[in-house]
Amino acid sequence: MAMVELKQVSFTYAGAASPALREISFAVEAGEMVCICGATGSGKSTLLRLIKRELTPQGQLTGQICLEGVPLSNLPEKVSAFSVGYVAQRPDEQIVTDKVWHELAFGLENMGLSQQEMARRIAETAAYFGMESWYEQPVDQLSGGQKQLLNLAAVMVMQPKVLILDEPTAQLDPIAAADFTATVHRLNRELGLTVLVIEHRLEELLPLCDRVIVLEEGRLLTCGAPRKAVASLTGRKELLLGMPAAAQLHHRLGRSGESPLSLTEGRRMVEALLAEGSVPSQAEAESSPKGNSQPHPQRTGAVTGALPALRIQDAYFRYQRNSRDVLTGTSLTVQPGEIVCLMGGNGSGKSTLLSLAAGLQRPQHGQVEVFGQRISAYKGQSLYQHCVAMLPQDVQTVFLCDTVSEELRQGGCDLSALPFDLTHLMDRHPYDLSGGEQQLLAMARVLAQQPRLMLMDEPTKGLDAGARYRLGALLQRLKAQGMAVLIVTHDVTFAAQCADRCALLFRGQVVSQSEPAAFFRENLFYTTPVSRMTRGLLTGCVTVEDAAEALLDKARDQLSSAPREVQNQ
Repeated sequence: MAMVELKQVSFTYAGAASPALREISFAVEAGEMVCICGATGSGKSTLLRLIKRELTPQGQLTGQICLEGVPLSNLPEKVSAFSVGYVAQRPDEQIVTDKVWHELAFGLENMGLSQQEMARRIAETAAYFGMESWYEQPVDQLSGGQKQLLNLAAVMVMQPKVLILDEPTAQLDPIAAADFTATVHRLNRELGLTVLVIEHRLEELLPLCDRVIVLEEGRLLTCGAPRKAVASLTGRKELLLGMPAAAQLHHRLGRSGESPLSLTEGRRMVEALLAEGSVPSQAEAESSPKGNSQPHPQRTGAVTGALPALRIQDAYFRYQRNSRDVLTGTSLTVQPGEIVCLMGGNGSGKSTLLSLAAGLQRPQHGQVEVFGQRISAYKGQSLYQHCVAMLPQDVQTVFLCDTVSEELRQGGCDLSALPFDLTHLMDRHPYDLSGGEQQLLAMARVLAQQPRLMLMDEPTKGLDAGARYRLGALLQRLKAQGMAVLIVTHDVTFAAQCADRCALLFRGQVVSQSEPAAFFRENLFYTTPVSRMTRGLLTGCVTVEDAAEALLDKARDQLSSAPREVQNQ
């Protein structure tokens, strides 16, 4: 008997003209780990909310969803609430108490367990997740990775049969994200826990899954083993862009046979190609500008001779008089016509630095200048009048209206010239949108302010790979017009594609910065999957395009140096 089964499930949001899900049918066996992926707005989050009955949105549901053969609508409230665990995208969104230990106890208190049983479960869970050293800490002192691990532990202490995760690593740095994914896989394998997870970061996750479900415009596109699912996406470039780097390179080079999924398998493929000394001819078309599925405008340099758009000099900042410094002598400059991506671990001070640049906080020491003037010199709202705009990490704080169309009009957006296609969402409430759709809506509102300095905090979270590349192309066009862009991001692939300069923040200081190829080539952990996959084999490759072109160049070089009779074969 399947643990979770959907039978011809369709769902339409209240007031929406078309369904968000259309006749979805599949079954998940007990102990399976299933990844659900697809483009932004394809219905992934809606699907998971329907499986967690308490989170079902307002709208019309048809078909049937069963847990161990019993329709969800027939389950007793207690069974429904505690049999399916749910971890959301935003770590702060799910925490409801003030201390770590109390967060672990909260669900058990609602279950009505005895003090003795609660103590046993909490102790066991805290030990399993390695939380003893921060067991009594206030939750507001935890890093993003710790908060998300706490959310997972607070769900697992209730011993659910099914674990649902909606982009759980979206706001985690690469190291914390890899650790979190490994922990979920450990729960799946050691406890036989059934796991359904939505992710756009598939590099570590996909090789660990038993099956992959791909949604497209609310319909089930494919459901099968990871290699089979990836193979079925041939010809669907935007969906392939979201697959692991090894699989992308395999398809880009026109390779036949099973696609590699892990970095180890990708490295073996590169080694084999180098040993063969040839690349299939289809790769020429795939790597040419005409066939390029990731069309970024030609990068232009920063505007020379102009005042810096942003200059942070020797800034120190702490939130309370007796708390530690979050920024400790930080200096950073962004020029007009330049895109700078700022990276670092959760809690390193990235969002704090962005708030100083936006004038939302003032440093206790040091100075912040915007276009040659100290921020204190901007009076009233002049700093935000076609000068500085900020996309916050929590984009829901931007929304003020009941529909997408009202949001856009109030934000001063030209509905005939939106930077993203939002026409199919106009009648929806902003809070009913997927995380990626909310990102696009908030960006449209912020860009309508026509700033000269754009500050963006995690702009790619919730976006599928195709939307990320379109965002990158948009930013390239804006910077060509002279806009300066400072982006806080954990998305190393996005940074490698669009940044002119990358910087690493550690314990409140910028410890390194350079152009992307050098930055990612020098780093071992804060680097791209392609850099890891090709290190020591190909020189300076940080993107799939770099690796494909390098392999083609080597094949051409070997062919040109071969005897004439070999060239003519």
